[in-house]
Amino acid sequence: MPILTAVTVTFDRLKGFIREAMTKLGLPEADAMTVAALMAEADLQGSDGHGVSRLPQYARRIKAGGFNVRPDITVVREHASTALLNGDNGMGHLVMKRAAEIAIEKARTTGIAWVNSQYSNHAGPASLYASMPLAHDMIGLYFAVGNANHLPPWGGLDMLLSTNPIAAAIPAGDEKPIILDMATTVAAYGKVKSKALRGETMPEGWMIDREGKPLTDPKRADEGMLLPLGGMEAGYKGYGLAMIIGLLAGTLGGAAMGRDVIDFNHDDDSVTNTGQAVAAINISAFGDVDVFKASVDALVRDFRNSERMPGVNRIFVPGERSHATREARMRDGIPIPGALMRGLDQVADELGMAKLA
Repeated sequence: MPILTAVTVTFDRLKGFIREAMTKLGLPEADAMTVAALMAEADLQGSDGHGVSRLPQYARRIKAGGFNVRPDITVVREHASTALLNGDNGMGHLVMKRAAEIAIEKARTTGIAWVNSQYSNHAGPASLYASMPLAHDMIGLYFAVGNANHLPPWGGLDMLLSTNPIAAAIPAGDEKPIILDMATTVAAYGKVKSKALRGETMPEGWMIDREGKPLTDPKRADEGMLLPLGGMEAGYKGYGLAMIIGLLAGTLGGAAMGRDVIDFNHDDDSVTNTGQAVAAINISAFGDVDVFKASVDALVRDFRNSERMPGVNRIFVPGERSHATREARMRDGIPIPGALMRGLDQVADELGMAKLA
């Protein structure tokens, strides 16, 4: 009997389930472990639209030949502080982890490094890769072209832009790192998919139909368009930002942008040529690392302790809610909606492995 209610699983169990699925789908063991760790980390931090919820879709694409399970990820163009990485149509998690590693290594000597990717794929939440330089006392930046176009040019109807996310991670001392992870639309499309899985409606202001009327049923998302940051009043700002990020993450590295973007939600076998970019900034190139971190700590505390509007209990800085979610889910487990569990059960049955729960 299918599970209809949400269940809770541990981080280790979720990671192990994804690893086994990826191995059975043909990924080498080490690559399967990398993908599983990053996907499970997405759920752990609350990025539910980019974690295990993507597994059924990934499995379909792998079976249809849409992903290369044994890619030869190579640097095809390189300078002292830059590189262009060809992902050979591999899982985006593998490509972007490698891109972050190259950026970090280059930034050790050049101070700042920028790595673009071409022929990559969906890689989960942007914050995963922006955060990788943190352990090396570096600031991380991440940009990407989304894997389906849900946004027209401001005032238009043709879907020529995606959610094109941007993320930044800045280390602190005693405080948690500041981590911003945002789409250039009011809501990321992954959140729309999560609403559909939970049987929930979307708030007004996320999407509109082609006549400009609010669209709140996530199951009808294909009939409408996401609103850019700024909404109906100032959406030209989000539209402009989405275009610039697409040019930096996609066009600059010879990856898909505009009409060339493949909608991987409805196309399981085409090569997406997804473009992403990771930058690493070595703090020591600009000054003392400890002084910088202490300054970040002071700034965070100034924000947190500043005067609040009536009814506001706490002022948050970017990343605080994700840090809290991560701690809670590591302690209490990760919730899996019933509809998603049915999809994961089907994946398990097809691959001949034990179900997640």
